[in-house]
Amino acid sequence: MLRSIKQFNGDRLEATDGEIGHVKDFYFDDRNWAVRYVAADTGLWLTGRQVLISPPAFRRLLQLEKVLRVNLTKKQIEECPALETHKTVSRQYEEEYHRHYGWPYYWQGDALWGMSGVPLMELPDRPLPVESAQAHGASQAKADAHLRSTQAVAGYAVQANDGPTGHVCDFMMDSQSWQIHQLVIKIGHRFSGKEVRVPASKVSRISYEESTVLLNMTKEAIEQSSTEESTAVNALV
Repeated sequence: MLRSIKQFNGDRLEATDGEIGHVKDFYFDDRNWAVRYVAADTGLWLTGRQVLISPPAFRRLLQLEKVLRVNLTKKQIEECPALETHKTVSRQYEEEYHRHYGWPYYWQGDALWGMSGVPLMELPDRPLPVESAQAHGASQAKADAHLRSTQAVAGYAVQANDGPTGHVCDFMMDSQSWQIHQLVIKIGHRFSGKEVRVPASKVSRISYEESTVLLNMTKEAIEQSSTEESTAVNALV
Protein backbone atom coordinates (compact mmCIF):
# COMPACT_ATOMS: atom_id res chain seq x y z
CA MET A 1 0.00 0.00 0.00
CA LEU A 2 1.44 3.36 -1.03
CA ARG A 3 1.08 6.21 1.42
CA SER A 4 1.63 9.93 0.95
CA ILE A 5 4.51 11.16 3.09
CA LYS A 6 3.07 14.67 3.11
CA GLN A 7 -0.06 13.38 4.86
CA PHE A 8 2.03 12.26 7.85
CA ASN A 9 3.48 15.74 8.50
CA GLY A 10 2.29 17.06 11.85
CA ASP A 11 0.93 13.71 13.07
CA ARG A 12 1.34 13.13 16.80
CA LEU A 13 3.94 10.60 17.92
CA GLU A 14 3.14 8.56 21.00
CA ALA A 15 5.53 6.33 22.91
CA THR A 16 4.20 3.47 25.03
CA ASP A 17 3.97 5.83 28.01
CA GLY A 18 3.01 9.17 26.53
CA GLU A 19 3.28 11.70 23.75
CA ILE A 20 6.75 12.56 22.46
CA GLY A 21 5.97 15.21 19.83
CA HIS A 22 4.90 15.20 16.22
CA VAL A 23 6.24 14.22 12.80
CA LYS A 24 8.56 16.88 11.43
CA ASP A 25 10.45 15.19 8.57
CA PHE A 26 11.57 11.93 6.98
CA TYR A 27 15.14 10.96 6.08
CA PHE A 28 15.58 8.67 3.08
CA ASP A 29 18.56 6.93 1.49
CA ASP A 30 18.92 8.43 -1.99
CA ARG A 31 20.54 5.25 -3.36
CA ASN A 32 17.58 2.93 -2.82
CA TRP A 33 14.86 5.39 -1.68
CA ALA A 34 14.28 3.64 1.65
CA VAL A 35 13.02 5.91 4.45
CA ARG A 36 15.43 5.29 7.33
CA TYR A 37 14.16 7.71 9.99
CA VAL A 38 11.22 9.81 11.05
CA ALA A 39 12.38 13.09 12.59
CA ALA A 40 10.30 14.21 15.55
CA ASP A 41 9.63 17.72 16.78
CA THR A 42 9.61 17.16 20.55
CA GLY A 43 8.70 20.72 21.53
CA LEU A 44 10.08 21.61 24.96
CA TRP A 45 10.63 17.98 26.02
CA LEU A 46 14.10 17.50 24.47
CA THR A 47 15.04 21.02 23.41
CA GLY A 48 18.09 21.36 21.16
CA ARG A 49 18.13 17.70 20.14
CA GLN A 50 17.11 16.06 16.90
CA VAL A 51 15.10 12.97 17.77
CA LEU A 52 15.03 10.22 15.15
CA ILE A 53 12.67 7.24 15.16
CA SER A 54 13.63 4.30 12.94
CA PRO A 55 10.89 2.27 11.14
CA PRO A 56 11.41 -0.88 13.30
CA ALA A 57 10.04 1.12 16.24
CA PHE A 58 6.66 1.44 14.52
CA ARG A 59 6.26 -2.30 13.91
CA ARG A 60 3.32 -1.63 11.59
CA LEU A 61 2.67 1.79 10.11
CA LEU A 62 -0.63 2.56 11.83
CA GLN A 63 -2.18 6.01 11.55
CA LEU A 64 -5.16 6.33 13.88
CA GLU A 65 -6.67 9.79 14.37
CA LYS A 66 -3.47 11.38 13.04
CA VAL A 67 -1.42 9.56 15.68
CA LEU A 68 1.57 7.28 15.04
CA ARG A 69 2.34 4.90 17.88
CA VAL A 70 5.98 4.11 18.65
CA ASN A 71 6.92 0.87 20.43
CA LEU A 72 9.46 2.61 22.69
CA THR A 73 9.29 4.27 26.08
CA LYS A 74 10.05 7.94 26.60
CA LYS A 75 13.02 6.93 28.74
CA GLN A 76 14.47 4.80 25.90
CA ILE A 77 14.16 7.75 23.53
CA GLU A 78 15.59 10.23 26.04
CA GLU A 79 18.61 7.98 26.68
CA CYS A 80 19.30 7.53 22.97
CA PRO A 81 22.63 9.00 21.78
CA ALA A 82 22.10 12.74 21.39
CA LEU A 83 22.14 14.33 17.95
CA GLU A 84 22.21 18.12 17.91
CA THR A 85 19.65 19.74 15.64
CA HIS A 86 22.28 21.31 13.36
CA LYS A 87 24.28 18.11 12.90
CA THR A 88 24.00 15.73 9.96
CA VAL A 89 23.33 12.03 10.55
CA SER A 90 26.71 10.31 10.28
CA ARG A 91 27.25 6.57 10.02
CA GLN A 92 29.10 6.68 13.34
CA TYR A 93 25.99 8.15 14.97
CA GLU A 94 23.81 5.52 13.27
CA GLU A 95 25.96 2.75 14.74
CA GLU A 96 25.56 4.18 18.24
CA TYR A 97 21.84 4.65 17.65
CA HIS A 98 21.24 1.05 16.50
CA ARG A 99 23.34 -0.38 19.33
CA HIS A 100 21.28 1.61 21.83
CA TYR A 101 18.08 -0.08 20.70
CA GLY A 102 19.68 -3.43 19.82
CA TRP A 103 18.58 -3.26 16.18
CA PRO A 104 20.56 -4.75 13.29
CA TYR A 105 22.38 -2.41 10.90
CA TYR A 106 20.35 -1.86 7.73
CA TRP A 107 23.55 -1.29 5.72
CA GLN A 108 24.91 -4.79 6.42
CA GLY A 109 23.40 -7.20 3.90
CA ASP A 110 22.08 -7.16 0.35
CA ALA A 111 18.38 -6.58 1.12
CA LEU A 112 16.67 -3.21 1.58
CA TRP A 113 16.92 -3.57 5.36
CA GLY A 114 20.14 -5.54 5.55
CA MET A 115 18.96 -9.12 5.83
CA SER A 116 15.29 -8.38 5.13
CA GLY A 117 13.13 -6.50 2.64
CA VAL A 118 11.15 -4.86 5.46
CA PRO A 119 12.12 -3.36 8.83
CA LEU A 120 12.49 -6.11 11.43
CA MET A 121 9.45 -6.18 13.69
CA GLU A 122 11.00 -8.11 16.57
CA LEU A 123 14.04 -6.89 18.47
CA PRO A 124 17.00 -9.26 18.96
CA ASP A 125 17.52 -10.75 22.42
CA ARG A 126 20.96 -9.14 22.68
CA PRO A 127 22.47 -5.98 21.19
CA LEU A 128 24.70 -6.37 18.18
CA PRO A 129 28.49 -6.35 18.72
CA VAL A 130 30.21 -2.98 18.61
CA GLU A 131 31.65 -2.03 15.24
CA SER A 132 33.39 1.29 14.84
CA ALA A 133 32.84 3.58 11.88
CA GLN A 134 36.57 3.61 11.22
CA ALA A 135 36.48 -0.13 10.48
CA HIS A 136 34.53 0.50 7.29
CA GLY A 137 37.26 2.55 5.66
CA ALA A 138 36.63 4.68 2.59
CA SER A 139 33.20 3.20 1.93
CA GLN A 140 32.12 4.51 5.32
CA ALA A 141 32.64 8.13 4.31
CA LYS A 142 30.55 7.64 1.20
CA ALA A 143 27.70 6.13 3.23
CA ASP A 144 27.38 9.23 5.37
CA ALA A 145 26.32 11.39 2.41
CA HIS A 146 23.20 9.49 1.35
CA LEU A 147 20.56 10.39 3.96
CA ARG A 148 18.34 13.17 2.64
CA SER A 149 15.37 15.08 3.98
CA THR A 150 12.05 14.71 2.16
CA GLN A 151 11.10 18.14 3.45
CA ALA A 152 14.19 19.63 1.77
CA VAL A 153 13.74 17.79 -1.54
CA ALA A 154 10.04 18.69 -1.73
CA GLY A 155 10.01 21.87 -3.80
CA TYR A 156 13.02 20.93 -5.90
CA ALA A 157 12.71 21.71 -9.59
CA VAL A 158 12.29 18.76 -11.96
CA GLN A 159 14.49 18.52 -15.06
CA ALA A 160 13.37 16.17 -17.85
CA ASN A 161 15.61 14.97 -20.67
CA ASP A 162 14.35 17.82 -22.84
CA GLY A 163 13.96 20.63 -20.36
CA PRO A 164 12.54 21.77 -17.01
CA THR A 165 9.03 20.76 -15.98
CA GLY A 166 7.38 21.29 -12.61
CA HIS A 167 8.61 20.58 -9.09
CA VAL A 168 8.51 17.81 -6.48
CA CYS A 169 5.57 18.14 -4.09
CA ASP A 170 5.26 14.75 -2.39
CA PHE A 171 6.53 11.16 -2.13
CA MET A 172 4.59 7.89 -2.19
CA MET A 173 6.00 5.35 0.27
CA ASP A 174 5.26 1.63 0.63
CA SER A 175 3.77 1.15 4.10
CA GLN A 176 5.49 -2.20 4.67
CA SER A 177 8.99 -1.71 3.29
CA TRP A 178 9.15 2.06 3.90
CA GLN A 179 10.58 2.48 0.40
CA ILE A 180 9.63 5.47 -1.72
CA HIS A 181 8.23 4.12 -4.99
CA GLN A 182 6.98 7.31 -6.61
CA LEU A 183 7.61 11.03 -6.66
CA VAL A 184 4.61 13.32 -6.98
CA ILE A 185 5.38 16.09 -9.45
CA LYS A 186 3.31 19.23 -9.88
CA ILE A 187 3.46 20.47 -13.47
CA GLY A 188 2.17 23.73 -14.79
CA HIS A 189 1.35 26.57 -12.40
CA ARG A 190 2.62 26.06 -8.85
CA PHE A 191 -0.88 26.54 -7.41
CA SER A 192 -3.26 25.47 -10.17
CA GLY A 193 -1.17 22.87 -12.04
CA LYS A 194 -1.92 19.15 -11.95
CA GLU A 195 -0.05 16.51 -9.97
CA VAL A 196 1.40 13.38 -11.61
CA ARG A 197 3.32 10.42 -10.23
CA VAL A 198 6.60 9.18 -11.66
CA PRO A 199 8.61 6.12 -10.54
CA ALA A 200 11.54 6.88 -8.26
CA SER A 201 13.54 4.53 -10.51
CA LYS A 202 13.36 7.21 -13.22
CA VAL A 203 15.47 9.61 -11.14
CA SER A 204 18.92 9.69 -12.70
CA ARG A 205 20.40 12.16 -10.22
CA ILE A 206 19.54 14.67 -7.51
CA SER A 207 21.54 17.88 -7.63
CA TYR A 208 21.52 19.26 -4.10
CA GLU A 209 23.66 22.20 -5.17
CA GLU A 210 21.07 23.25 -7.78
CA SER A 211 17.99 21.99 -5.88
CA THR A 212 16.98 19.93 -8.91
CA VAL A 213 15.78 16.36 -9.50
CA LEU A 214 16.84 15.02 -12.91
CA LEU A 215 14.53 12.45 -14.48
CA ASN A 216 15.33 10.05 -17.28
CA MET A 217 12.03 10.92 -18.99
CA THR A 218 10.76 13.39 -21.55
CA LYS A 219 8.44 16.22 -20.56
CA GLU A 220 5.65 14.60 -22.53
CA ALA A 221 6.11 11.29 -20.70
CA ILE A 222 6.01 13.07 -17.35
CA GLU A 223 2.87 14.99 -18.27
CA GLN A 224 1.16 11.76 -19.33
CA SER A 225 2.08 9.92 -16.11
CA SER A 226 -0.56 8.66 -13.70
CA THR A 227 -2.63 11.27 -11.88
CA GLU A 228 -4.07 8.71 -9.47
CA GLU A 229 -4.98 10.15 -6.10
CA SER A 230 -2.96 9.08 -3.06
CA THR A 231 -4.38 5.91 -1.53
CA ALA A 232 -4.27 6.63 2.18
CA VAL A 233 -5.56 4.17 4.75
CA ASN A 234 -5.90 4.36 8.47
CA ALA A 235 -4.59 0.87 9.15
CA LEU A 236 -2.53 -1.80 7.51
CA VAL A 237 -3.87 -5.31 7.96
